[in-house]
Amino acid sequence: MTEKKTERLDTILKDMRSFVVAFSGGVDSSYLAYHAKMLPNLKFIAVTLRTPFIPKREINEAIEFAKKHEIDHHIIDLQFPEVIRGNPVDRCYLCKKMLFDKIIEFAGKNDFNYVADGTNSDDTTSFRPGLKALKELQIRSPLAESGLTKEDIRTLSRRADLPLWSKPAMACLLTRIPFETEISEGTLKMIEAAEDFLFEKGYPGTRVRVHSDLARIECLPGFLEKIVNDPQKELIISNLKKIGFRYISLDLEGYKTGSFNPQL
Repeated sequence: MTEKKTERLDTILKDMRSFVVAFSGGVDSSYLAYHAKMLPNLKFIAVTLRTPFIPKREINEAIEFAKKHEIDHHIIDLQFPEVIRGNPVDRCYLCKKMLFDKIIEFAGKNDFNYVADGTNSDDTTSFRPGLKALKELQIRSPLAESGLTKEDIRTLSRRADLPLWSKPAMACLLTRIPFETEISEGTLKMIEAAEDFLFEKGYPGTRVRVHSDLARIECLPGFLEKIVNDPQKELIISNLKKIGFRYISLDLEGYKTGSFNPQL
């Protein structure tokens, strides 16, 4: 089944011929860039946007991946966009539109015909307001167009011996803050520092959701019991308090995609 989908992906990319890949360093966009690199006679470049709400570890992983696989890579630095300072419910739509406008501008200046992103076919069935912006801007989504699911992409990445095949999904830091809440760069740094610390302690994919001065930790399946019984639990608590949180809580439901989304 995946063979037919990858054949469709090959056809789509060859037809596009010249394009920019919006490259976050996640599993999907990394596989897209890797696969494009394997095809001959394509003119493409991976572009990463560096903003205050994208974890630095994600940017660094994107840089390392592109370098290892000899993928042309460009980074665009952006300040925090004031249009989403209040974290409105349509934040993802507004943000995607602003970010991809920058990539479209880059593509135009450098004679690329299309801009492509890593949206997969599963993404089209979930609450993702940003997809509306991508459609309006005529962004291509080759993985979704070819019918590749997240599971397909992980399988293909594993076959290609890409270590990130099992990498947990990673959304931007803005998703850790309730809608209609003023966002500060200081809060984003606190979230990033807390998650980095938890990752280093053996809790990959952990989310630290923020409610004023309370940190609500969401763990991936299998980690809830571990963190409750962790001998270093007090160290975790003290470090998160040093970062700036007054209260530290553990969400008994664990990690939930888009737990701040309106329907939830």
